[in-house]
Amino acid sequence: MAKSASFTFDDPILYTAAFRHAEAEVLACAKENFRATLIQINFDRIYVTSAGENVPRVIRSMMNPKRTFISFLADDRQPPAYYSGLETPSNSIAVTAGGSRHFRTSDTCRWAMMSLTQDDLSAASCALMGRELTAEPVTRLVHPDPADMRRLVGLHAAARHLTDAAPDILEQPEVSRALEHELINVMVTCMADSTEPEAGAGWRHHTAIIKRFEELLDANCDRPMYLADICAAVGASERTLEISCEEHLGMGPIRYLLLRRMHLARRALIQADPANTTVTQIATGHGFWELGRFAVSYKRLFGESPSASLHRPAGDWRATQNRPAEFVDSEFA
Repeated sequence: MAKSASFTFDDPILYTAAFRHAEAEVLACAKENFRATLIQINFDRIYVTSAGENVPRVIRSMMNPKRTFISFLADDRQPPAYYSGLETPSNSIAVTAGGSRHFRTSDTCRWAMMSLTQDDLSAASCALMGRELTAEPVTRLVHPDPADMRRLVGLHAAARHLTDAAPDILEQPEVSRALEHELINVMVTCMADSTEPEAGAGWRHHTAIIKRFEELLDANCDRPMYLADICAAVGASERTLEISCEEHLGMGPIRYLLLRRMHLARRALIQADPANTTVTQIATGHGFWELGRFAVSYKRLFGESPSASLHRPAGDWRATQNRPAEFVDSEFA
């Protein structure tokens, strides 16, 4: 029997916390008020996610290494997305077996994801194709046959529609088993029926640089860093680091670092107790020493002052949920 839940969010922090399939960090890149939707369906074997955001953003995620994931655009009338720096139009899917990756968009985006355990993928591919399919932690692109791609998008949309409009029907065992069977079938077919473009040595080199760059940021999120120091630490020239960041993140390293620290400061402000914490403590603790400039930039990005975030009433993250209790014992993580 399938378990499903749907959510809407107006804050990327709560949106991130709802992800069941990965540890994730969402960095909104525009000044508009953030809005996101998230639908998660847990079948017996396959996990299905449908999501969308109204602003450009970068999602950095650490995927469950025990599962193989495919991701694709849920609407062909939108710009390509970028998975680990690889341009992914609406006729392609990104495949990865866990690991870390960046997923960025340049506009409003509706996207989809499905996953199977490695054992379930192996069993299903042997049964359907007569050969075992495997996936590596490195993201790769697949261009399925157009008819199979349309079937994948259509079945995913049907599952999303049932969760929104008739979740009780989705919980019926016969309906759940039949839909799960079709979803697994089309996922395996799309992974198997395409000649995959080979990622070049340059992309692999840039991916390794981005991995070292993120590790450096994790270790130094509480202090400002300078480009020369970053280049020395990751072992790349300024030009190569710029190219790698533009490819994977859609922006240069300094802008990404500033944006990430802004979001970390926001998270700290919202979660802090205003009775014993000040904006100055939070700002300087995240490497912002010019408090006036911090306040102006913060309000421009998030639409409210740092003080307003600090003094938000407890629980003032507005999220609506449909049957969220169904996921209490699920194994998305």
